[in-house]
Amino acid sequence: MTAPTTDRPTTGGVPRRSFLKWSGVTGGAAALVTTGAHLGSVPGVGAANAVLVSGGLDVDRTTWSACIINCGSRCPLRLQVKDGTIVRVLPDDTGDDEIGSQQIRACVRGRSMRQRIYNPDRLKAPLKRVGKRGSGEFEEITWDEAFTLFADKLKYTIETYGNEAVYKQYGSGTWNGLLSTSGGWKRLLNLMGGFLGYYGNYSYAQIGTCTRFHYGNTDEQMGNSFEDSAENSKLIVLWGNNPQETRMSGGGVLFTSMWAKKKAGVKIIVIDPRQSDSVVTLADEWLAPRPGTDAALVAGMVHTMVSEGLHDQAFLDTYCQGFDEAHMPAGVPAGNSYRSYVMGEGPDGIAKTPAWAASISGVPADAIVRVARQIALAGPVNIAQGWGPQRHANGENQARAIYTLAAVTGNVGIPGGGTGGREGYYWPVSEWFPDGKNPVKTQISVFGWTDAIERGAELTKLRDGVRGKDKLDVGIKFMLAYAGNMLSSQHSDINRTREILKDESLCEFIVVVDNQMTASAKMADLILPDTTTAERWDMAPSEYTGDTAYVIMCEKAIEPLFNSMPSYDICTGIAKKLGIEAEFTEGRTEEEWVRWLHDQTRAEHPDFPEFDQLREQGIYRYKDPEGPTIPLKAFRADPVANPLETPSGKIEIFSSELWEMTQTWQFDNPGPGDKLTALPEHVDTWEGAVEARTNTKFPLQVIGHHYKARTHSTYGNAAWLKEAHPQKVWMSTLDAAARGIANDDLVEVFNDRGRIRLPAKVTTRILPGVLSVPQGAWFNPDKDGVDTGGAVNTLTNIHPTPLSKGNAQHTTLAQVEKV
Repeated sequence: MTAPTTDRPTTGGVPRRSFLKWSGVTGGAAALVTTGAHLGSVPGVGAANAVLVSGGLDVDRTTWSACIINCGSRCPLRLQVKDGTIVRVLPDDTGDDEIGSQQIRACVRGRSMRQRIYNPDRLKAPLKRVGKRGSGEFEEITWDEAFTLFADKLKYTIETYGNEAVYKQYGSGTWNGLLSTSGGWKRLLNLMGGFLGYYGNYSYAQIGTCTRFHYGNTDEQMGNSFEDSAENSKLIVLWGNNPQETRMSGGGVLFTSMWAKKKAGVKIIVIDPRQSDSVVTLADEWLAPRPGTDAALVAGMVHTMVSEGLHDQAFLDTYCQGFDEAHMPAGVPAGNSYRSYVMGEGPDGIAKTPAWAASISGVPADAIVRVARQIALAGPVNIAQGWGPQRHANGENQARAIYTLAAVTGNVGIPGGGTGGREGYYWPVSEWFPDGKNPVKTQISVFGWTDAIERGAELTKLRDGVRGKDKLDVGIKFMLAYAGNMLSSQHSDINRTREILKDESLCEFIVVVDNQMTASAKMADLILPDTTTAERWDMAPSEYTGDTAYVIMCEKAIEPLFNSMPSYDICTGIAKKLGIEAEFTEGRTEEEWVRWLHDQTRAEHPDFPEFDQLREQGIYRYKDPEGPTIPLKAFRADPVANPLETPSGKIEIFSSELWEMTQTWQFDNPGPGDKLTALPEHVDTWEGAVEARTNTKFPLQVIGHHYKARTHSTYGNAAWLKEAHPQKVWMSTLDAAARGIANDDLVEVFNDRGRIRLPAKVTTRILPGVLSVPQGAWFNPDKDGVDTGGAVNTLTNIHPTPLSKGNAQHTTLAQVEKV
């Protein structure tokens, strides 16, 4: 299949074939009106409902598809099609209620898929900016013009500045699709000599970096699976971990955590500033620490364990470096072990007693003692941290502290235990679209792209975390943003970010590839309208779904709507303009690539069904042949024969590498929290819990929890979800009463970076002094610059964390007032 032609007949800017199919659904009674270049009154949802009313389930066919978004699961959907229109979305009808063969039930997001496909915000044609950048003023152009403009700007950038000036933005709007996650964009850029890369991600930049210094992994260290916990654990500690809302798939950890609770009766403690749905449905006990104080809370627990002889000294002696003075690397001055830090024998001379931890975290000292004893005495304990604690200005230390608690209690590498990392899983074995290798080895932090635009040639290895070379030679001049909403939603300090992007002397050309007109798309110079999963071929393997993996067939259900095009076909059209079409496609169409990828998987795993068989059955489930996930079993069995990839080969509670880096690491205008420590110490930070007590202007800590209505910003414009789960700021009854705010009052949350307006959810389910704004809402400023969409990143700080240079988006102070 070649790239679609550029002169299709259209009606009001909509391809005639799509328009006629939509009109036909309602007997020709519906008119599709476009306003501007992309928007219109789209009757797809109403038309689909009309079919159901008039024709029941009289459909032409039902195809398998999936909700391919970055929620940590993948859910199968059955799309029912009538006259070329999807008229109903049905869930998985296979499987049962038993663990390992459970039905993979889609949540409210996946069941709202038609509202995403037939949304008035759908991008309908290629658009070129005609007003000032960020004005949202565009003109419609042909695909041929779009391909030429992209190719010319890319070649100009490479010839003028070099490949390091080209940047593909991180985005996760399409996730774990064998073809669509790539879309072909990295392959295209690699064939043109490469681009500036990034390391890390917005989900777990801090833990993904610091784990290397603790466990030797270059990614996070997973823990035991919940399936193992259901069989072997006596206690699960969900530390900043909220599976009931963040991973709502019936095929994922929502189901396995419920199984462990309801079927196996495992006791569960949840530690979170907010009484999440996981607290409500799973917890036997809830501790609510102030945000950013988890390392202090861990230290207070360890002080109790050491004082009462409840820690596992034998494990620490055999498997760990740095817990006590007898197990420190040579050349380090006395008093730098973790035990010395906790017991007040270190440089600061402060004993990290439960009372000390209580004064910082807000958790009562008697609760700290009680829970410390439970964790130490329960038997096998799975301490499973989520990604909330590490998304702070001191996030690397917080993550390592929770890892350390698992070691202090000797739970690493045993059935029923855990590493202190997030619940484990069996990674799917599917083959992925071959992007090729990036010839450019230089990388920046995933969070550092605004700095790389604004002062690129100033960024260095030691100050800014540049990898692959000592410094950048040039800033980002050409940016490609595919399937993401970073430019005006998911990145911090939206107002400052937009100002940086509006300066056309910095980043000279911005391309957005998406299927919705997001606030980020409005920042583009060129918009290329992608399709949804329903309008292209793909396959979707599972992700964080425990010990059962699966793959879902995503058959093309309908033709691309309007003048949209699958990303692979867009890349093919651009590759032709660049003279690399043959190398890019290898002669394969989109569907042929998906078939080829499945053939490669079956070559190694012949038990997988053939492509057409999978197309019929929809889902193929398979299990980890080694049984429940228990990481570091071999290390626990023989640490000498199976050392970790740390300098010592052991778990490094005291990191030798970080100790050396503290002598060389540099900070630009360092403030509180801008420091590295070899131990997982509590570090007071800018806009942290300590500052909140003395900051009279902005005294409230702001966090941004994941929300049922969206996955990040995906589904943020679905009417059903906005009605069922409206955007509200959570605040405690005490904070509300002090400000004269009642439930559902319209309020404004603000600081020096911006102001958002949204209703208040006044509740006892959140710690006093803390606000939580569901993250991912679409930025929508009014004429005065107040964001009426309620995007939490209007408030968050662009200041990076010290080690990973990651996103500290839970470290924010603000004030709230009634409108």
